[in-house]
Amino acid sequence: MKFSICNLGCKVNNYEANWYAQQLSEKYQEVPFGNEPADIFIINSCTVTNTAGSKTRQMMHKARKLNEKAVICVVGCYVQMEYDKKEIFEDCDILIGSNHKKELPELIDRYIETRERIIMVDDLKQCPYEEMALRQFNQTRAYLKIQDGCNQFCSYCVIPYARGRERCLKADKAVEIASELVRSGHSELVLTGIHTGRYHDGETDLTALIKRLLREVDGLKRLRISSIEVTEITDELIDLMASEERVARHLHIPLQSGCNRILKDMHRPYTTAQFLDCLNKVRSKVGTVSISTDVIVGFPGESEENFRETYEFIRQSGMSFLHVFPYAAKDHTVAAGMKNQINGTVKKQRVAELTKLSSELYNEFVKGFVGKTGTVLFERGTEGLYTGHNSEYIEVKVTSDKDLSHQFFTVEFDSWDGEYLIGHVIEG
Repeated sequence: MKFSICNLGCKVNNYEANWYAQQLSEKYQEVPFGNEPADIFIINSCTVTNTAGSKTRQMMHKARKLNEKAVICVVGCYVQMEYDKKEIFEDCDILIGSNHKKELPELIDRYIETRERIIMVDDLKQCPYEEMALRQFNQTRAYLKIQDGCNQFCSYCVIPYARGRERCLKADKAVEIASELVRSGHSELVLTGIHTGRYHDGETDLTALIKRLLREVDGLKRLRISSIEVTEITDELIDLMASEERVARHLHIPLQSGCNRILKDMHRPYTTAQFLDCLNKVRSKVGTVSISTDVIVGFPGESEENFRETYEFIRQSGMSFLHVFPYAAKDHTVAAGMKNQINGTVKKQRVAELTKLSSELYNEFVKGFVGKTGTVLFERGTEGLYTGHNSEYIEVKVTSDKDLSHQFFTVEFDSWDGEYLIGHVIEG
């Protein structure tokens, strides 16, 4: 029998999709989603935006069209939030929310045997952490999921309801999984979670875990943090970045708004002054570092003046690039009931402005590396042209007669072309 996985959403979903593939491959044959009919389809769902929910529904229907007799499994956040809407899932056979994911392989076997529909959706307030140990990842740079859930309850965000409360992987287990991934050839790892910076296992916080991984995982050449809140960047973490080259010089720190009034309405636990103070502290100790961010525009009540505050704050704070999202109301959230919802055309214009600013900031940041050297992990290559990323997560392109794929090399950056660097490998 054949299985196929459609993965939607975040890095955590990507990690979990890799685990599903790993487990199911022991018994079934994997085929790419959408290319051919499969006997089992797994839709790894997302609900963080309305677009993600719509995409989940589209993929469910697509799977059924590919094989009307297939076992259709929908897993994750969209199920957790919408499972009681029977009309959405009437054509699906197995529904699993944000718990019991580790049981998916046996639930598929049970359904094939009994043909009885399965729905597994729990109250997530006391949900345990599900260990999903990976041996290999489907990319050169492997993710390592160390945390799940969120306790922050920002006024616009559905994730605490969809993923449940914060919970973490045991530190010993994190070291064990990291070691296995590195042995499989993944010499760069990305620590990921829903709220990665809140990692805690007894006496081990995120910085202590990173130190353990660097000390105990043989062959680990670079470690990244997928995303971290500004309130979780400690002096200890900054000092570690400054002293340890294997910690990537890139932090993704969600801002969401550069206007203090909007931040307060969003229930974000910092001011723009605190945010900027943290950036300055990181740069003063670490030196050159890429700092990217998330921004939401068109939040309820965001005036043109408020948006201009955000625009100027970002421009002056020197972010390297932005992920920009138009605000979209989500059920269960405080912001969905707020007055002064913003017109869609206005949101679109603001997204376009910040997207243009992001491109300008990134081009300027990339240009600053010309004439310098850096260590690049090459992920792919075609006809002698290889592409990878340096520590600051800038895309680098190199021409070479030898195979550079999945390896680290020191590169001198000769020029830049928009959003990527062009260089040559330094031999020896």
